[in-house]
Amino acid sequence: MAEPATLGAVAAVDAVKERTGGVGYLEGPRGGRPRRFLTTHNVVLYGTLLIVSAYFLLPLWVMLVTSFKTMDEIRMGNIFAPPTEFTVFPWIKAWSQACTGINCDGLSRGFWNSVYILVPSVVVSIAVASVSGYTLANWRFKGSEAIFTILIMGAFIPYQVMIYPISILLGKIGLFGSLWGLVLVHTIFGMPLNVLLFRNYFSSVPEELFKAARVDGAGFWGIFFRIMLPMSLPIFVVSMIIQITGIWNDFLFGVIYTSNERYPMTVQLNNIVNSVQGVKEYNVNMAATLLTGLVPLTVYFASGKLFVRGIAAGAVKG
Repeated sequence: MAEPATLGAVAAVDAVKERTGGVGYLEGPRGGRPRRFLTTHNVVLYGTLLIVSAYFLLPLWVMLVTSFKTMDEIRMGNIFAPPTEFTVFPWIKAWSQACTGINCDGLSRGFWNSVYILVPSVVVSIAVASVSGYTLANWRFKGSEAIFTILIMGAFIPYQVMIYPISILLGKIGLFGSLWGLVLVHTIFGMPLNVLLFRNYFSSVPEELFKAARVDGAGFWGIFFRIMLPMSLPIFVVSMIIQITGIWNDFLFGVIYTSNERYPMTVQLNNIVNSVQGVKEYNVNMAATLLTGLVPLTVYFASGKLFVRGIAAGAVKG
């Protein structure tokens, strides 16, 4: 007669067989062993990231808290402390009341000038660059590589070298000092880099799609609008962010090629911050700086994922 312990072991084995379909054993855990979070590597990595992030965010924090303080509180000297008397008057004054010379309309006039410059510059430059990149990638013609090389060289020419020739050109065609002259300048200078991005992106699209569309009878514009454009949202977002950031933050072209009433927002900001009239209002200056940077920051944070995807796709082929 079997011992009770033996009978218990047999019953356990039978239960295991019943659960495992007759195999007679339970499978162990699969996959890699769980890793500890508090390792030396993680501590060094995340510690470094926190220090670098604090280094870059600290000036932004100072600007933000200063813009909501009164001048009496700013004079107390604690620039890192949050405001004890919260006020939005510096923001209101920076937008509509700050003076630059005889004009006391703040950044509002410069904001609308920047919008009038930005919209046509971005639309025209991206439209022309997308078609040019599509042509250089899929419709090769005699001299296409030479044109592409010239465009690439144009992306590396310093802007300062072209200031005087462009001034003469704009004067000859009657656009010097106007918003349309600055639109033309930004459109031209945005072309080389954007053509490179679109050409590389369209080169990464499977060639079979292009050939199949040609066999089905689609022409130049049919392939572009029906096949290429629906697949190209990431690279359009990349080009848009690059153009918006570069045009909105531009100071050099704005101060040279426009006049006093047509200054963009960055030039207005410089005039407000460097004004020598009256008391230096640091809270208004900080608010004006933050207002000027809101547009490119908003665009980037709203489309950051598509920006990364487009950069990665556009860098596959050269």
